[in-house]
Amino acid sequence: MKHFVLALLVFLSVLQTTNAQNSGVVYVKLQEEIAPSASRLIRKALDKATEENAEAVLIEMDTYGGLLVDADSIRKSILDHPQPVVVFINKNAGSAGALISLACDKIYMAPGATIGSSTVVNGNGEVLPDKYQSYMRSIMRSTAESHGQDTMVDANGDTTCRYKRDPRIAEAMVDDRIAIPGLIDSGKIVAFTTSEAIENRYCEGEAKSKDDVLKAIDLEDAKIIPVVKSSLDKVIGFLAKPALQGTLLVIIFWGIFFEIRTPGIGFPLAAAVGAALLYFAPLYLDGLAANWEILMFLVGLILIGLEIFVIPGFGVAGISGILLTLGSLILSLIRNVDFDFSTSSELEISNALTVVLFAMVGFIIGLVLFGRGMSSSPLFKRLILSTTLEDAKAGIHIPERDNFDLMHKSGVAHIDIRPMGKAKIEGEIIDVKSMGQFIPKGSPVRVIAKELGYYVVETDNIA
Repeated sequence: MKHFVLALLVFLSVLQTTNAQNSGVVYVKLQEEIAPSASRLIRKALDKATEENAEAVLIEMDTYGGLLVDADSIRKSILDHPQPVVVFINKNAGSAGALISLACDKIYMAPGATIGSSTVVNGNGEVLPDKYQSYMRSIMRSTAESHGQDTMVDANGDTTCRYKRDPRIAEAMVDDRIAIPGLIDSGKIVAFTTSEAIENRYCEGEAKSKDDVLKAIDLEDAKIIPVVKSSLDKVIGFLAKPALQGTLLVIIFWGIFFEIRTPGIGFPLAAAVGAALLYFAPLYLDGLAANWEILMFLVGLILIGLEIFVIPGFGVAGISGILLTLGSLILSLIRNVDFDFSTSSELEISNALTVVLFAMVGFIIGLVLFGRGMSSSPLFKRLILSTTLEDAKAGIHIPERDNFDLMHKSGVAHIDIRPMGKAKIEGEIIDVKSMGQFIPKGSPVRVIAKELGYYVVETDNIA
């Protein structure tokens, strides 16, 4: 019996030690605009808490707000999480931040911190129509109600129930038409300081640091399990920089240009495809580029390809393709829901137009300065594929002659000219273009002008 008791005590000791090792607090800092990256970060923290069987999740918050859709996603994740979620408002929990805080099981605030002012506005700070405010009021109220009620017993032994967090206050953080006697008159939005939040039961207490919060929830000795942004999030943030986005667009334009100019090339097209993936990927993951915007880009490229390689001349397909391609590049940078731009700002629209315009200007400048020299350089020729076996044997090059050396000279189309192509003139295979018409391979042609890096030809009916 004695041995059994000793064994039992050892087992309990080991079990207690194991539980102590497994317990901990997942700690994450939310100090940014509420956006898709913030939603991914909080989901990562909650998943880590489940994986580690943590006793709680502690969010240190400092945000002025952000996107409602991402705030609502975070709110739902917190409400569905089985372990306690505690928020420490270090400075601000404005707008969307207030909604997220309200979803947490406990709220602690630093001296001088604020919570509230959750009216839905657009990027310019203008209040959106009531359909947006109504939705925000409803989710703020339901979130406050989700924490249940307390039963109060007065001096006479009568019991009353009241919500732990008053839903009317939650609504008053959104709508200035709501008046709460003794608290706020209509025409004002509720925003609490730390002491006001404590007084109105919207904060469990004041804390100067996360250690004070851990002490208040009796977890000061718990292991801290930090959660930070992943490498993917950092890469997405890097790729989302406007300067890099503009550079990627220039690569896309150059790749398409050289594919059109020299059919069958490999590296420039691959570079364009890679640049397009790097351009759209972070925008898609951040919820800016929708599926239809990416599809719009692909359809635009297809129409441009059809115009150049299939349809003679240059008309509706080509113009439509260019407009769709440029439109998709711009729209993917602007926050919208099926062309509803009410949540986007003028600055956001201006920045999107600037990025695309910068890329177009860079492409044109590069075309003027380097277009001819780049296409004929040995390095570039090593990167492209020969159009045909005959081309490879012929040693295609652009003849270095006087500007008018080939003017009015005749030859034959070496490949189909749609309107870009190649012609054999004076024994040389040169880059040419037509004035829009389709010229089949083998047709007689005559040089009528010279432009950047190629000669302009027309059908030589005399030959």
